[in-house]
Amino acid sequence: MKKQALLAALALTLAGSALAAGDHSHEHKPMHGGVVVEVKDMDYELVAKPAAIQLHLRDHGKPADVSKASAKLTLLNGTEKQEVELKPAGDKLEATGSFKVGPGTKAVAVVTIGGKPAGTVRFALK
Repeated sequence: MKKQALLAALALTLAGSALAAGDHSHEHKPMHGGVVVEVKDMDYELVAKPAAIQLHLRDHGKPADVSKASAKLTLLNGTEKQEVELKPAGDKLEATGSFKVGPGTKAVAVVTIGGKPAGTVRFALK
């Protein structure tokens, strides 16, 4: 009888672990037409256009509060480098201006939330 109880407990433990491991139900697909990178359970989607750059943050598939967030974005095109400050704009971080972006552009975003570093994210535009 003790063996059966032990096996049942072990089976429940393993089933619980499998469910917890499979709990990453959200997909890392672009929702705004950009490039998505995951860092520390947060999805960062960069939408880079010549006149505007947007960074969308999703925490486990849900839009993150960016009201106290900012990002310093460095755009790299060959030997050319452009630095951009992204500020809250509704549900995203954004900057407007004139940006050299296109296939092959690399971008590095240093994101800060509430004055604390949230992560460094590297993108390669397609």
